[in-house]
Amino acid sequence: MTVQTPASARSDAYQRSVLLYLLFMVLLWTILMAISHKAPDLDGMEELVWSASFELGYLKHPPLPSWVMAALTSVVGRPAWLSFAAGMSASVLGLWFIWKLACEFLNPERAFMVLLISSVSIYFSLRGTIFNHNTAQLWSVTAATWFFYRAGRDQRPADWLWLGAVAALSTVTKYSAVILFTAFFLYFLRSGMWRQRQTWAGLGLALLAYVVVLSPHLYWLFKNDFAPFRYMDGSLETHTRWEAYKELLSFCLDQLGRLSPMLVAMIALGIWNRRDQKQRSSSDPGLPGTPSYAVDISQRDKQFLLWVGLTPFVSTVLVSAVLGTRLVASWATTFFVLYGFFALWFMRGKDKVQLRRVAIIVIVLQILLASGYALARGPLAWYKGRDSRSTFPGPEISAQMQAIWNEHMPGIPLKVVVADTWLGGNIAVHAGQDVMVFIDADPAASPWLTLPRDMVCGALVVYSLQTRGQPPAALLKLYEQAPIKGLAQQRWSSERSPMIDLNWAIVPAQPSCHLSPPKR
Repeated sequence: MTVQTPASARSDAYQRSVLLYLLFMVLLWTILMAISHKAPDLDGMEELVWSASFELGYLKHPPLPSWVMAALTSVVGRPAWLSFAAGMSASVLGLWFIWKLACEFLNPERAFMVLLISSVSIYFSLRGTIFNHNTAQLWSVTAATWFFYRAGRDQRPADWLWLGAVAALSTVTKYSAVILFTAFFLYFLRSGMWRQRQTWAGLGLALLAYVVVLSPHLYWLFKNDFAPFRYMDGSLETHTRWEAYKELLSFCLDQLGRLSPMLVAMIALGIWNRRDQKQRSSSDPGLPGTPSYAVDISQRDKQFLLWVGLTPFVSTVLVSAVLGTRLVASWATTFFVLYGFFALWFMRGKDKVQLRRVAIIVIVLQILLASGYALARGPLAWYKGRDSRSTFPGPEISAQMQAIWNEHMPGIPLKVVVADTWLGGNIAVHAGQDVMVFIDADPAASPWLTLPRDMVCGALVVYSLQTRGQPPAALLKLYEQAPIKGLAQQRWSSERSPMIDLNWAIVPAQPSCHLSPPKR
Protein backbone atom coordinates (compact mmCIF):
# COMPACT_ATOMS: atom_id res chain seq x y z
CA MET A 1 0.00 0.00 0.00
CA THR A 2 1.29 3.44 -0.97
CA VAL A 3 0.86 5.97 1.78
CA GLN A 4 -0.23 9.35 0.40
CA THR A 5 1.35 12.53 1.68
CA PRO A 6 -1.18 15.07 2.90
CA ALA A 7 -1.82 17.77 0.35
CA SER A 8 -0.75 20.59 2.66
CA ALA A 9 2.84 20.28 1.39
CA ARG A 10 2.00 20.33 -2.34
CA SER A 11 -1.44 21.88 -2.63
CA ASP A 12 -0.13 25.36 -3.46
CA ALA A 13 0.65 24.20 -6.99
CA TYR A 14 -3.02 23.26 -7.47
CA GLN A 15 -4.66 26.20 -5.76
CA ARG A 16 -4.54 28.36 -8.89
CA SER A 17 -6.33 25.61 -10.84
CA VAL A 18 -8.90 25.25 -8.06
CA LEU A 19 -9.54 29.00 -7.97
CA LEU A 20 -9.83 29.17 -11.77
CA TYR A 21 -12.38 26.36 -11.75
CA LEU A 22 -14.42 28.04 -9.01
CA LEU A 23 -14.31 31.35 -10.91
CA PHE A 24 -15.44 29.48 -14.04
CA MET A 25 -18.46 28.17 -12.09
CA VAL A 26 -19.46 31.62 -10.85
CA LEU A 27 -19.14 33.24 -14.27
CA LEU A 28 -20.81 30.40 -16.17
CA TRP A 29 -23.92 30.20 -14.01
CA THR A 30 -24.24 33.93 -13.29
CA ILE A 31 -23.92 35.04 -16.92
CA LEU A 32 -26.30 32.40 -18.28
CA MET A 33 -28.88 33.10 -15.56
CA ALA A 34 -28.58 36.85 -16.13
CA ILE A 35 -29.23 36.34 -19.86
CA SER A 36 -32.09 33.86 -19.49
CA HIS A 37 -33.92 35.25 -16.44
CA LYS A 38 -35.91 38.50 -16.34
CA ALA A 39 -36.36 38.12 -12.58
CA PRO A 40 -34.65 36.18 -9.80
CA ASP A 41 -36.32 33.26 -8.07
CA LEU A 42 -38.71 33.96 -5.19
CA ASP A 43 -36.09 33.46 -2.48
CA GLY A 44 -33.63 35.70 -4.29
CA MET A 45 -36.28 38.41 -4.56
CA GLU A 46 -37.04 38.00 -0.87
CA GLU A 47 -33.41 38.70 0.00
CA LEU A 48 -33.36 41.77 -2.28
CA VAL A 49 -36.44 43.08 -0.46
CA TRP A 50 -35.11 42.26 3.02
CA SER A 51 -31.83 44.00 2.22
CA ALA A 52 -33.60 47.35 2.66
CA SER A 53 -32.02 47.54 6.11
CA PHE A 54 -29.69 45.78 8.53
CA GLU A 55 -31.83 44.00 11.13
CA LEU A 56 -30.75 41.64 13.91
CA GLY A 57 -33.48 39.26 12.82
CA TYR A 58 -36.47 38.82 10.52
CA LEU A 59 -39.92 37.32 10.88
CA LYS A 60 -39.06 34.10 9.01
CA HIS A 61 -35.30 33.59 9.25
CA PRO A 62 -32.08 34.75 10.93
CA PRO A 63 -30.36 37.72 9.30
CA LEU A 64 -26.90 36.90 7.88
CA PRO A 65 -27.90 36.35 4.19
CA SER A 66 -29.85 39.61 4.23
CA TRP A 67 -26.82 41.42 5.69
CA VAL A 68 -24.72 40.08 2.82
CA MET A 69 -27.29 41.20 0.28
CA ALA A 70 -27.61 44.63 1.93
CA ALA A 71 -23.84 45.09 1.65
CA LEU A 72 -23.88 44.02 -2.00
CA THR A 73 -26.85 46.21 -2.98
CA SER A 74 -25.21 49.23 -1.37
CA VAL A 75 -22.41 48.81 -3.92
CA VAL A 76 -24.10 47.63 -7.14
CA GLY A 77 -27.81 48.38 -6.58
CA ARG A 78 -30.50 45.72 -6.97
CA PRO A 79 -30.12 44.09 -10.41
CA ALA A 80 -31.70 40.66 -10.87
CA TRP A 81 -28.33 39.03 -11.64
CA LEU A 82 -27.02 39.93 -8.19
CA SER A 83 -28.96 37.13 -6.50
CA PHE A 84 -27.47 34.59 -8.94
CA ALA A 85 -23.94 35.87 -8.35
CA ALA A 86 -24.42 35.89 -4.56
CA GLY A 87 -25.77 32.34 -4.57
CA MET A 88 -22.96 30.97 -6.70
CA SER A 89 -20.38 32.80 -4.59
CA ALA A 90 -21.72 31.09 -1.46
CA SER A 91 -21.65 27.78 -3.34
CA VAL A 92 -18.04 28.03 -4.54
CA LEU A 93 -16.91 29.25 -1.12
CA GLY A 94 -18.42 26.06 0.27
CA LEU A 95 -16.47 24.08 -2.32
CA TRP A 96 -13.29 25.93 -1.33
CA PHE A 97 -13.65 24.68 2.24
CA ILE A 98 -14.28 21.16 0.96
CA TRP A 99 -10.94 21.50 -0.83
CA LYS A 100 -9.29 22.70 2.40
CA LEU A 101 -10.71 19.74 4.33
CA ALA A 102 -9.66 17.28 1.62
CA CYS A 103 -6.12 18.65 1.66
CA GLU A 104 -5.82 17.66 5.32
CA PHE A 105 -5.57 13.95 4.52
CA LEU A 106 -5.46 13.55 0.72
CA ASN A 107 -2.85 14.47 -1.85
CA PRO A 108 -3.68 17.51 -4.04
CA GLU A 109 -4.86 15.46 -7.04
CA ARG A 110 -7.35 13.47 -5.00
CA ALA A 111 -8.45 16.55 -3.06
CA PHE A 112 -9.14 18.31 -6.37
CA MET A 113 -11.13 15.29 -7.60
CA VAL A 114 -13.31 15.42 -4.49
CA LEU A 115 -14.01 19.11 -5.12
CA LEU A 116 -14.82 18.51 -8.79
CA ILE A 117 -17.21 15.64 -8.14
CA SER A 118 -18.91 17.57 -5.31
CA SER A 119 -19.38 20.61 -7.55
CA VAL A 120 -21.82 18.93 -9.95
CA SER A 121 -24.28 18.16 -7.19
CA ILE A 122 -27.43 20.15 -7.96
CA TYR A 123 -27.02 21.93 -4.61
CA PHE A 124 -23.64 23.33 -5.60
CA SER A 125 -24.50 23.95 -9.26
CA LEU A 126 -28.06 24.60 -10.42
CA ARG A 127 -29.56 25.43 -7.03
CA GLY A 128 -26.41 27.35 -6.19
CA THR A 129 -27.92 30.16 -8.26
CA ILE A 130 -30.69 30.56 -5.68
CA PHE A 131 -29.49 32.88 -2.96
CA ASN A 132 -31.59 31.76 -0.03
CA HIS A 133 -30.77 30.71 3.52
CA ASN A 134 -30.02 27.13 2.42
CA THR A 135 -27.47 28.07 -0.24
CA ALA A 136 -26.02 30.86 1.90
CA GLN A 137 -25.30 28.28 4.60
CA LEU A 138 -23.12 26.07 2.39
CA TRP A 139 -19.88 27.92 3.11
CA SER A 140 -20.34 28.04 6.89
CA VAL A 141 -21.28 24.35 7.10
CA THR A 142 -18.20 23.25 5.16
CA ALA A 143 -15.96 25.74 6.99
CA ALA A 144 -17.22 24.56 10.38
CA THR A 145 -16.61 20.95 9.32
CA TRP A 146 -13.03 21.81 8.36
CA PHE A 147 -12.37 23.60 11.65
CA PHE A 148 -13.97 20.78 13.64
CA TYR A 149 -11.69 18.26 11.93
CA ARG A 150 -8.58 20.37 12.61
CA ALA A 151 -9.60 21.16 16.19
CA GLY A 152 -10.17 17.50 17.05
CA ARG A 153 -6.92 16.38 15.44
CA ASP A 154 -4.51 19.15 16.45
CA GLN A 155 -6.21 20.61 19.56
CA ARG A 156 -5.08 24.13 18.70
CA PRO A 157 -7.00 26.91 20.48
CA ALA A 158 -7.27 28.98 17.26
CA ASP A 159 -9.14 26.19 15.49
CA TRP A 160 -11.59 25.82 18.38
CA LEU A 161 -12.23 29.57 18.41
CA TRP A 162 -12.80 29.62 14.65
CA LEU A 163 -15.09 26.63 14.98
CA GLY A 164 -17.27 28.45 17.50
CA ALA A 165 -17.37 31.68 15.49
CA VAL A 166 -18.19 29.98 12.17
CA ALA A 167 -20.78 27.73 13.85
CA ALA A 168 -22.48 30.88 15.17
CA LEU A 169 -22.46 32.42 11.69
CA SER A 170 -24.02 29.22 10.38
CA THR A 171 -26.74 29.52 13.04
CA VAL A 172 -27.33 33.18 12.14
CA THR A 173 -27.81 31.97 8.56
CA LYS A 174 -30.31 29.20 9.33
CA TYR A 175 -31.22 27.38 12.53
CA SER A 176 -30.87 24.02 10.79
CA ALA A 177 -27.17 24.33 11.72
CA VAL A 178 -28.19 22.31 14.76
CA ILE A 179 -28.28 19.24 12.49
CA LEU A 180 -24.59 19.70 11.73
CA PHE A 181 -23.89 20.11 15.44
CA THR A 182 -25.67 16.78 16.00
CA ALA A 183 -23.26 15.14 13.57
CA PHE A 184 -20.32 16.70 15.39
CA PHE A 185 -21.66 15.47 18.73
CA LEU A 186 -22.11 11.88 17.53
CA TYR A 187 -18.59 11.82 16.12
CA PHE A 188 -17.36 13.40 19.37
CA LEU A 189 -18.79 10.39 21.24
CA ARG A 190 -17.87 7.72 18.72
CA SER A 191 -14.24 8.81 18.23
CA GLY A 192 -13.48 9.08 21.93
CA MET A 193 -12.62 12.78 21.72
CA TRP A 194 -14.53 13.28 24.95
CA ARG A 195 -11.82 11.38 26.84
CA GLN A 196 -9.20 14.07 26.18
CA ARG A 197 -8.84 16.94 28.65
CA GLN A 198 -7.69 19.25 25.84
CA THR A 199 -10.95 18.64 24.01
CA TRP A 200 -13.01 20.01 26.89
CA ALA A 201 -10.83 23.09 27.11
CA GLY A 202 -11.21 23.57 23.35
CA LEU A 203 -14.97 23.14 23.58
CA GLY A 204 -15.03 25.88 26.18
CA LEU A 205 -13.25 28.24 23.78
CA ALA A 206 -15.59 27.26 20.92
CA LEU A 207 -18.65 27.85 23.10
CA LEU A 208 -17.33 31.23 24.18
CA ALA A 209 -16.79 32.32 20.57
CA TYR A 210 -20.20 30.92 19.61
CA VAL A 211 -22.05 32.89 22.28
CA VAL A 212 -20.16 36.13 21.57
CA VAL A 213 -20.92 36.03 17.84
CA LEU A 214 -24.51 34.87 18.34
CA SER A 215 -25.40 37.24 21.21
CA PRO A 216 -26.82 40.15 19.12
CA HIS A 217 -29.25 37.80 17.40
CA LEU A 218 -30.11 36.11 20.70
CA TYR A 219 -31.02 39.53 22.07
CA TRP A 220 -33.29 40.11 19.09
CA LEU A 221 -34.94 36.69 19.52
CA PHE A 222 -35.80 37.38 23.15
CA LYS A 223 -37.06 40.84 22.28
CA ASN A 224 -39.27 39.52 19.45
CA ASP A 225 -40.67 36.47 21.22
CA PHE A 226 -38.70 34.00 19.05
CA ALA A 227 -40.77 34.85 15.95
CA PRO A 228 -38.70 32.76 13.46
CA PHE A 229 -39.18 29.65 15.60
CA ARG A 230 -42.95 30.04 15.37
CA TYR A 231 -42.66 30.27 11.60
CA MET A 232 -40.36 27.23 11.55
CA ASP A 233 -42.76 25.24 13.75
CA GLY A 234 -45.63 25.96 11.40
CA SER A 235 -43.64 24.93 8.33
CA LEU A 236 -43.02 21.46 9.79
CA GLU A 237 -46.69 20.59 10.28
CA THR A 238 -48.48 17.99 8.16
CA HIS A 239 -52.14 17.04 8.18
CA THR A 240 -51.88 13.25 8.60
CA ARG A 241 -49.24 10.65 9.32
CA TRP A 242 -49.80 9.11 5.89
CA GLU A 243 -49.23 12.48 4.25
CA ALA A 244 -45.98 12.82 6.21
CA TYR A 245 -44.75 9.44 4.94
CA LYS A 246 -45.61 10.33 1.33
CA GLU A 247 -43.69 13.57 1.68
CA LEU A 248 -40.78 11.69 3.24
CA LEU A 249 -40.62 9.33 0.25
CA SER A 250 -40.81 12.28 -2.13
CA PHE A 251 -38.07 14.01 -0.14
CA CYS A 252 -35.73 11.01 -0.47
CA LEU A 253 -36.39 10.62 -4.21
CA ASP A 254 -35.74 14.33 -4.72
CA GLN A 255 -32.38 14.00 -3.01
CA LEU A 256 -31.42 11.13 -5.31
CA GLY A 257 -32.24 13.34 -8.28
CA ARG A 258 -30.25 16.24 -6.92
CA LEU A 259 -27.20 14.05 -6.34
CA SER A 260 -27.57 12.31 -9.71
CA PRO A 261 -25.00 14.47 -11.61
CA MET A 262 -22.35 13.11 -9.22
CA LEU A 263 -23.43 9.56 -10.13
CA VAL A 264 -23.37 10.46 -13.81
CA ALA A 265 -19.81 11.76 -13.43
CA MET A 266 -18.71 8.54 -11.73
CA ILE A 267 -20.40 6.35 -14.34
CA ALA A 268 -18.81 8.36 -17.16
CA LEU A 269 -15.40 7.99 -15.49
CA GLY A 270 -15.89 4.23 -15.14
CA ILE A 271 -16.84 3.88 -18.82
CA TRP A 272 -13.87 6.00 -19.90
CA ASN A 273 -11.47 3.89 -17.83
CA ARG A 274 -12.84 0.60 -19.15
CA ARG A 275 -12.72 1.71 -22.78
CA ASP A 276 -9.21 3.06 -22.34
CA GLN A 277 -8.05 -0.23 -20.82
CA LYS A 278 -9.36 -2.13 -23.80
CA GLN A 279 -7.86 0.22 -26.39
CA ARG A 280 -4.59 1.16 -24.71
CA SER A 281 -3.73 -1.09 -21.79
CA SER A 282 -0.59 0.94 -21.09
CA SER A 283 -2.42 4.23 -20.48
CA ASP A 284 -3.05 3.45 -16.82
CA PRO A 285 -1.40 0.10 -16.12
CA GLY A 286 -2.83 -2.06 -13.43
CA LEU A 287 -6.05 -0.04 -13.13
CA PRO A 288 -8.46 -2.97 -12.63
CA GLY A 289 -6.31 -4.61 -9.98
CA THR A 290 -5.20 -1.58 -8.03
CA PRO A 291 -6.90 -0.78 -4.72
CA SER A 292 -9.33 2.12 -4.46
CA TYR A 293 -8.18 5.48 -3.16
CA ALA A 294 -10.09 4.85 0.06
CA VAL A 295 -7.48 2.29 1.10
CA ASP A 296 -5.03 5.13 1.71
CA ILE A 297 -7.39 6.99 4.04
CA SER A 298 -6.77 6.34 7.72
CA GLN A 299 -9.42 4.65 9.83
CA ARG A 300 -9.86 7.82 11.86
CA ASP A 301 -10.53 9.90 8.75
CA LYS A 302 -12.92 7.32 7.33
CA GLN A 303 -14.80 7.43 10.62
CA PHE A 304 -14.97 11.22 10.43
CA LEU A 305 -16.32 11.20 6.86
CA LEU A 306 -18.94 8.56 7.59
CA TRP A 307 -20.27 9.97 10.86
CA VAL A 308 -20.18 13.66 9.97
CA GLY A 309 -21.13 13.01 6.34
CA LEU A 310 -24.07 10.64 6.80
CA THR A 311 -25.62 11.89 10.05
CA PRO A 312 -27.45 14.98 8.68
CA PHE A 313 -29.54 13.08 6.13
CA VAL A 314 -30.00 9.88 8.16
CA SER A 315 -30.97 11.67 11.38
CA THR A 316 -33.40 14.01 9.59
CA VAL A 317 -35.16 11.13 7.86
CA LEU A 318 -35.40 9.13 11.10
CA VAL A 319 -36.77 12.06 13.11
CA SER A 320 -39.30 12.87 10.39
CA ALA A 321 -40.43 9.25 10.22
CA VAL A 322 -40.90 9.06 13.99
CA LEU A 323 -42.56 12.44 14.51
CA GLY A 324 -44.41 12.65 11.21
CA THR A 325 -43.05 16.10 10.39
CA ARG A 326 -43.06 17.69 6.95
CA LEU A 327 -39.88 17.86 4.87
CA VAL A 328 -39.10 20.09 1.89
CA ALA A 329 -36.44 18.95 -0.58
CA SER A 330 -34.39 22.17 -0.45
CA TRP A 331 -33.97 21.85 3.33
CA ALA A 332 -31.36 19.16 2.62
CA THR A 333 -29.06 21.58 0.76
CA THR A 334 -26.22 21.23 3.29
CA PHE A 335 -26.75 17.53 4.13
CA PHE A 336 -24.52 16.13 1.37
CA VAL A 337 -21.44 18.34 1.42
CA LEU A 338 -19.12 15.40 2.19
CA TYR A 339 -20.58 12.96 -0.33
CA GLY A 340 -17.88 13.77 -2.90
CA PHE A 341 -15.42 12.02 -0.58
CA PHE A 342 -17.36 8.77 -0.90
CA ALA A 343 -16.38 8.61 -4.57
CA LEU A 344 -12.88 7.69 -3.34
CA TRP A 345 -14.21 4.25 -2.42
CA PHE A 346 -14.79 3.60 -6.15
CA MET A 347 -11.83 5.41 -7.74
CA ARG A 348 -8.42 3.97 -8.55
CA GLY A 349 -5.53 4.42 -10.95
CA LYS A 350 -2.87 7.04 -11.56
CA ASP A 351 -3.86 10.24 -9.84
CA LYS A 352 -2.94 12.66 -12.62
CA VAL A 353 -4.67 10.58 -15.29
CA GLN A 354 -7.85 10.26 -13.24
CA LEU A 355 -7.82 13.96 -12.31
CA ARG A 356 -7.62 14.97 -15.96
CA ARG A 357 -10.54 12.70 -16.85
CA VAL A 358 -12.66 13.84 -13.92
CA ALA A 359 -11.97 17.50 -14.79
CA ILE A 360 -13.08 17.01 -18.41
CA ILE A 361 -16.24 15.14 -17.40
CA VAL A 362 -17.18 17.65 -14.73
CA ILE A 363 -16.59 20.74 -16.90
CA VAL A 364 -18.75 19.22 -19.65
CA LEU A 365 -21.47 18.44 -17.10
CA GLN A 366 -21.35 21.98 -15.71
CA ILE A 367 -21.75 23.47 -19.18
CA LEU A 368 -24.60 21.09 -20.04
CA LEU A 369 -26.41 21.74 -16.76
CA ALA A 370 -26.05 25.52 -16.95
CA SER A 371 -26.94 25.88 -20.63
CA GLY A 372 -29.82 23.41 -20.40
CA TYR A 373 -31.29 25.15 -17.36
CA ALA A 374 -30.87 28.58 -18.96
CA LEU A 375 -32.56 27.38 -22.16
CA ALA A 376 -35.46 25.79 -20.29
CA ARG A 377 -36.05 28.73 -17.98
CA GLY A 378 -35.53 31.39 -20.64
CA PRO A 379 -36.39 30.93 -24.36
CA LEU A 380 -38.39 27.71 -23.97
CA ALA A 381 -40.44 29.03 -21.04
CA TRP A 382 -41.12 32.26 -22.96
CA TYR A 383 -42.09 30.43 -26.17
CA LYS A 384 -44.49 28.09 -24.36
CA GLY A 385 -45.97 30.97 -22.38
CA ARG A 386 -45.44 29.29 -19.01
CA ASP A 387 -46.08 31.41 -15.95
CA SER A 388 -42.49 30.94 -14.83
CA ARG A 389 -40.84 33.35 -12.40
CA SER A 390 -37.84 33.47 -14.73
CA THR A 391 -39.94 35.14 -17.45
CA PHE A 392 -41.94 37.40 -15.13
CA PRO A 393 -42.15 40.90 -16.68
CA GLY A 394 -40.82 42.74 -13.64
CA PRO A 395 -39.28 45.69 -15.53
CA GLU A 396 -42.45 46.25 -17.57
CA ILE A 397 -44.75 46.06 -14.57
CA SER A 398 -42.51 48.39 -12.58
CA ALA A 399 -42.48 50.94 -15.43
CA GLN A 400 -46.25 50.71 -15.72
CA MET A 401 -46.79 51.24 -12.00
CA GLN A 402 -44.32 54.13 -11.87
CA ALA A 403 -46.14 55.84 -14.74
CA ILE A 404 -49.44 55.50 -12.87
CA TRP A 405 -47.85 56.86 -9.69
CA ASN A 406 -46.31 59.84 -11.48
CA GLU A 407 -49.63 60.61 -13.14
CA HIS A 408 -51.48 60.84 -9.83
CA MET A 409 -48.63 62.00 -7.55
CA PRO A 410 -46.53 64.32 -9.76
CA GLY A 411 -43.36 65.59 -8.18
CA ILE A 412 -43.51 63.11 -5.27
CA PRO A 413 -41.07 60.18 -5.53
CA LEU A 414 -42.43 56.69 -5.00
CA LYS A 415 -40.98 55.35 -1.74
CA VAL A 416 -43.30 52.58 -0.52
CA VAL A 417 -44.94 49.71 -2.43
CA VAL A 418 -47.54 47.75 -0.47
CA ALA A 419 -47.71 44.25 -1.97
CA ASP A 420 -46.58 40.68 -1.50
CA THR A 421 -42.84 40.07 -1.59
CA TRP A 422 -42.73 38.84 -5.18
CA LEU A 423 -44.87 41.46 -6.91
CA GLY A 424 -43.76 44.32 -4.67
CA GLY A 425 -40.12 43.33 -5.02
CA ASN A 426 -40.30 43.29 -8.82
CA ILE A 427 -41.74 46.79 -8.76
CA ALA A 428 -39.35 48.14 -6.13
CA VAL A 429 -36.03 46.84 -7.45
CA HIS A 430 -36.65 48.50 -10.81
CA ALA A 431 -38.05 51.72 -9.31
CA GLY A 432 -34.98 52.81 -7.36
CA GLN A 433 -32.54 51.85 -4.65
CA ASP A 434 -34.55 53.53 -1.86
CA VAL A 435 -38.01 52.13 -2.78
CA MET A 436 -39.16 49.80 -0.01
CA VAL A 437 -41.78 47.05 0.10
CA PHE A 438 -44.41 47.04 2.82
CA ILE A 439 -44.91 43.26 2.73
CA ASP A 440 -48.62 42.35 2.90
CA ALA A 441 -49.20 45.58 4.88
CA ASP A 442 -47.72 43.71 7.85
CA PRO A 443 -45.38 45.85 10.02
CA ALA A 444 -43.81 42.75 11.61
CA ALA A 445 -42.76 41.48 8.18
CA SER A 446 -41.32 44.87 7.18
CA PRO A 447 -38.99 46.05 9.97
CA TRP A 448 -37.22 48.47 7.61
CA LEU A 449 -40.28 50.74 7.70
CA THR A 450 -40.94 53.27 10.44
CA LEU A 451 -44.69 53.72 10.53
CA PRO A 452 -46.54 55.96 10.09
CA ARG A 453 -43.60 58.23 9.14
CA ASP A 454 -42.67 56.34 5.97
CA MET A 455 -46.26 56.52 4.70
CA VAL A 456 -46.49 60.31 4.98
CA CYS A 457 -45.57 60.73 1.31
CA GLY A 458 -48.10 58.12 0.23
CA ALA A 459 -47.80 54.55 -1.01
CA LEU A 460 -48.63 52.41 -4.03
CA VAL A 461 -50.81 49.40 -3.19
CA VAL A 462 -50.80 46.52 -5.69
CA TYR A 463 -52.07 42.96 -5.72
CA SER A 464 -52.61 40.34 -8.42
CA LEU A 465 -54.98 37.39 -8.28
CA GLN A 466 -53.05 35.79 -11.15
CA THR A 467 -49.66 35.75 -9.40
CA ARG A 468 -50.71 35.05 -5.81
CA GLY A 469 -54.46 34.78 -5.35
CA GLN A 470 -56.55 36.58 -2.76
CA PRO A 471 -54.47 39.18 -0.88
CA PRO A 472 -54.15 39.20 2.93
CA ALA A 473 -56.83 41.07 4.83
CA ALA A 474 -54.54 43.93 5.92
CA LEU A 475 -53.42 44.63 2.35
CA LEU A 476 -56.97 44.43 1.01
CA LYS A 477 -58.20 46.81 3.71
CA LEU A 478 -55.57 49.38 2.75
CA TYR A 479 -56.53 48.96 -0.90
CA GLU A 480 -60.22 49.51 -0.16
CA GLN A 481 -59.48 52.63 1.89
CA ALA A 482 -57.39 54.26 -0.85
CA PRO A 483 -59.29 56.96 -2.78
CA ILE A 484 -57.55 56.32 -6.11
CA LYS A 485 -57.86 52.86 -7.69
CA GLY A 486 -57.57 51.15 -11.02
CA LEU A 487 -56.80 47.97 -12.93
CA ALA A 488 -53.85 47.47 -15.25
CA GLN A 489 -52.81 44.38 -17.18
CA GLN A 490 -49.58 42.93 -18.47
CA ARG A 491 -48.92 39.81 -20.52
CA TRP A 492 -46.66 37.39 -18.62
CA SER A 493 -44.37 36.70 -21.58
CA SER A 494 -45.37 35.57 -25.08
CA GLU A 495 -48.90 35.77 -26.54
CA ARG A 496 -49.48 32.25 -25.21
CA SER A 497 -48.88 33.34 -21.63
CA PRO A 498 -51.56 34.39 -19.14
CA MET A 499 -52.53 37.98 -18.53
CA ILE A 500 -51.46 39.43 -15.18
CA ASP A 501 -54.07 41.53 -13.41
CA LEU A 502 -52.60 44.47 -11.51
CA ASN A 503 -55.11 45.84 -9.03
CA TRP A 504 -53.55 49.10 -7.95
CA ALA A 505 -54.45 51.86 -5.53
CA ILE A 506 -52.72 55.00 -4.34
CA VAL A 507 -52.61 56.19 -0.75
CA PRO A 508 -52.09 59.94 -1.32
CA ALA A 509 -49.31 61.93 0.24
CA GLN A 510 -50.23 63.96 3.32
CA PRO A 511 -49.78 67.76 3.50
CA SER A 512 -46.73 67.26 5.75
CA CYS A 513 -44.95 65.20 3.09
CA HIS A 514 -42.50 67.96 2.20
CA LEU A 515 -41.50 68.18 5.89
CA SER A 516 -40.55 64.50 6.13
CA PRO A 517 -36.79 63.95 6.13
CA PRO A 518 -35.48 61.22 3.83
CA LYS A 519 -35.10 57.81 5.48
CA ARG A 520 -31.38 57.58 4.63
